[in-house]
Amino acid sequence: MRLGAPVFGDVSTPGLWAKAHVVRGYGAAYCPIGHDADAGTVAAYSEAAAEVGIVIAEVGAWSNPLSQDKATRTAAMDLCKRQLDLAERIGARCCVNISGAIGQQWDGPDDANMTAGTFDLVVASVQEIIDAVSPERADYTLECMPYLYPTSAEDCESLLRAIDRPRFAVHFDPVNMINSPYRYYGSGTFITDFVDRLGPHIRSCHAKDIVIRPQLTLHLDECLPGEGNLDYAALLGALNDLDPDTPLMVEHLQTPEQYDAAIAHIRAVAEEIGVTFV
Repeated sequence: MRLGAPVFGDVSTPGLWAKAHVVRGYGAAYCPIGHDADAGTVAAYSEAAAEVGIVIAEVGAWSNPLSQDKATRTAAMDLCKRQLDLAERIGARCCVNISGAIGQQWDGPDDANMTAGTFDLVVASVQEIIDAVSPERADYTLECMPYLYPTSAEDCESLLRAIDRPRFAVHFDPVNMINSPYRYYGSGTFITDFVDRLGPHIRSCHAKDIVIRPQLTLHLDECLPGEGNLDYAALLGALNDLDPDTPLMVEHLQTPEQYDAAIAHIRAVAEEIGVTFV
């Protein structure tokens, strides 16, 4: 398993960017450039990562391929194809996006998000993206969400079968799937079951934490790793049995100090259970 997070300071060249990860002890990185980068720049970052032995975990394609606005959907599909092509060229493990939403908010809840018809739209959009690029080493993945497909291991299994493309894989974000008190208080069991069922398909993972609040009816808030209830021992133990290059990427924090605290917590849990990072 490889641990990674955003890096700060002077990362203005591929060499400095790669060195910043080595200094922090990271084995994985977020892709630092977009699809509009020229071929020389893409190659330079790919080579810089390889030279210091870090893996580029994922290329983001954050957009709404299910938008009911035609122009927005067309632009989103184009972005996904271009970013998947970038992932292929730069040597990233995957390109990741959410499946999309039917409502006005691109990543928000809507009563039409979890219907059979929407599932079919997700399948068709992912097939179109992968078929347009025909990647040979990078996978296209959908980040798990609390109210968009996929929300569970069962959803991921259904999507793998329905999409039926060898370059479609799984992105694992356990916090995003904790949408009930059952999963919150049983996060270790939920995580272990998910990885047992889908481990060979997991290409990248997000690391954060979640806390339940006492306000009615149900309030679940994302928080810094170590400040919530996520069973990190279960998470690290499960991921440790997968491909050693599997990335665990900290996200959504605001300052270098917050990332330092998150990384310190994850490393402390790893040490307690005898897990080491590449």
